[in-house]
Amino acid sequence: MTDKKKNIRLFFTAYMQVFLVGSNTFFIAKLYWIGIAAASFGISFLWAINVKKISASTLMERIVYSLGAALGAVSGVFLSKIILSHL
Repeated sequence: MTDKKKNIRLFFTAYMQVFLVGSNTFFIAKLYWIGIAAASFGISFLWAINVKKISASTLMERIVYSLGAALGAVSGVFLSKIILSHL
């Protein structure tokens, strides 16, 4: 796998995991049980995948992963807020 593809996958998995953490935090605050259950499952599943990927990574891969996580957190809270405003 090329470095570019590997970085994209690292970014995406970090994005998704922290997107779910941001969403879950918002769902917990609003006691939206279905959202809590779905996001918690997703967090744990992605965490199990991510641990192996990031544990033996380069500095650049860790930066890419962290950027994905940062964007994921902001996006997760934003989308959760939109979802809950329509319920």
